[in-house]
Amino acid sequence: MTPWVLRLILLNVGVFILTAANPRLLDLLAFWPRFVLRQPWTILTYQFAHAGLGHLLFNMLGLFFFGSRLEQHLGARHFLGLYFASGVAGALLSFVNFNTPIIGASAAAFGVFLGFARFWPREKVYIWGVLPVEARVLVVVMTVLALFGGFGIGGGGIAHFAHLGGFAGGWLYLRWAAWSSPAARFQRRAAAPAVRGGDVERWRLTKRDELHPVNRAEFERVMAKLEAHGPGSLTSEERAFLNRFAPD
Repeated sequence: MTPWVLRLILLNVGVFILTAANPRLLDLLAFWPRFVLRQPWTILTYQFAHAGLGHLLFNMLGLFFFGSRLEQHLGARHFLGLYFASGVAGALLSFVNFNTPIIGASAAAFGVFLGFARFWPREKVYIWGVLPVEARVLVVVMTVLALFGGFGIGGGGIAHFAHLGGFAGGWLYLRWAAWSSPAARFQRRAAAPAVRGGDVERWRLTKRDELHPVNRAEFERVMAKLEAHGPGSLTSEERAFLNRFAPD
């Protein structure tokens, strides 16, 4: 078991023991959409409180089976980012049910399920230990069930919109992580059009004192980047910006 999966499981189990001994703690930890300004911490704390042992076991087993491999793949920082982004998104989507409190790590766990299916879509997951289902199919089925449940079709007492929010938050976080990765930044720079001969000299001849102060500040920033790191460091947007003001 990887370090953060173990810590998250221990934290969830510890909070469950505390709330079982003192049920009034649930009122301080549960997320009520209508009370978010009064109790803003609950957008995080609700993720560690559970309604019962079965609720806790489902989420922790999912974290145990899927989380470690995902943490190894993403690294600790992005794994935690995915986990908490999914949990927070679950709380935000729960505003649909404005007067209903939510508790549990389900939204965060659903984000982990989505991450697992994103990287290992054809991996077999055995439902009840016997029925093999591909991870990508399982995520689609769970999303559909959450969607139907959110609109009142299916079992009650389940925070279906929080589950949907977990999927949505996980998807957005993974998209952002992929876009901001060093490999993606390198590819964007490599795809940017090359600087033509004479472009740098034209940019240097720009009459900066005639620019609006806002444009001048940005122009100075881009030119400082150019001088420090060379033309290859500029994005296509930065080159277009310089060309806007440079003499022909």
